[in-house]
Amino acid sequence: MKTILAAYSGVKKGSGSSILSALRDLPWPSRSKMEKHLQVISVLQWVLSFFALGAACTVLLVYMFCTDCWVIAAMYTTWLIFDWNTPKQGGRRSSWVRNWTVWTYFRDYFPIRLIKTHNLLPNRNYIFGYHPHGILCFGAFCNFGTEATGFSEKFPGIKPSLATLAGNFRLPVLRDYLMSGGICPVNRNSIDYLLSSNGTGNAVIIVVGGAAESLDCAPGMNSVTLQNRKGFVKLALQKGADLVPVYSFGENEVYKQLILEEGSWWRYGQKKLQKFLGFAPCLFHGCGLFSTESWGLMPFSKPITTVVGEPITVPKIESPSQEVVDMYHSMYITSLRNLFDKYKTRFGLKETDTLEIR
Repeated sequence: MKTILAAYSGVKKGSGSSILSALRDLPWPSRSKMEKHLQVISVLQWVLSFFALGAACTVLLVYMFCTDCWVIAAMYTTWLIFDWNTPKQGGRRSSWVRNWTVWTYFRDYFPIRLIKTHNLLPNRNYIFGYHPHGILCFGAFCNFGTEATGFSEKFPGIKPSLATLAGNFRLPVLRDYLMSGGICPVNRNSIDYLLSSNGTGNAVIIVVGGAAESLDCAPGMNSVTLQNRKGFVKLALQKGADLVPVYSFGENEVYKQLILEEGSWWRYGQKKLQKFLGFAPCLFHGCGLFSTESWGLMPFSKPITTVVGEPITVPKIESPSQEVVDMYHSMYITSLRNLFDKYKTRFGLKETDTLEIR
């Protein structure tokens, strides 16, 4: 208070040097603290957007129809209907949004890193299989939905499109936010367009385990849902897109989850809800906004390292037999295991740790 009064006194006396001196004496937060605050804010806005932006904007749109702003709501709804199929046709990617400074703070909160192991040719298309799902796929979003980890610099000529739940693109505003990052619906029409009608140099990132895998994501777990997931392999064969295994070390560490016992009524209900809702009703928690000791929705600051493996060359076969699909699926599993085993000790795991394929 004395410092502020001194500054005010300097103003009264017309002394600029007194003002500067007083301002320098104010208890400004350090640069490191400011950066940490910005990191927290950047992650918080994404978590809140993921959980609430679509629902909040839907409620707001309905409410506006009951007010004097109904004309604005009607105009937006008309445009929404007109624009409905855009997510299925490559979306509306924005380099400006993908390069927002906020994503660098998002990256540094954990921190998140992207490791390149092999070159990718721009004259080919690719399907990246991302593992594991984790709770909110922080690694997948940061690496492929933004330029914070330098994807375009590491893989010149390759345009990533992260595939997520199609239901997200039915929600106002959220759909545009996702599309601006190059995120697309994980459905056949959208992926067909990217791999067939959008030239070459496209990489569709599919979180293969999906919502079902997120039910088994917890610190210390090294398991992926892949054994019976063969649709992405068949699609790669039909489009002649090379398969690329991707593993994110640390994705399971950022939230703690209560894993319900397999075979219990609680687990049964959880799986039924997952199939009905399209996403998994996980019982998880992170840390609080102001303290790592309290519970909250903020993820723990644990490093996430995403390793992009060697591409598996896939021929184009419009109607592949089940034997051919099984063969390439087996090749993919072997490649993913090799990737995990090669890098596990570099990123915090023990030599004895193994990757469980479910």
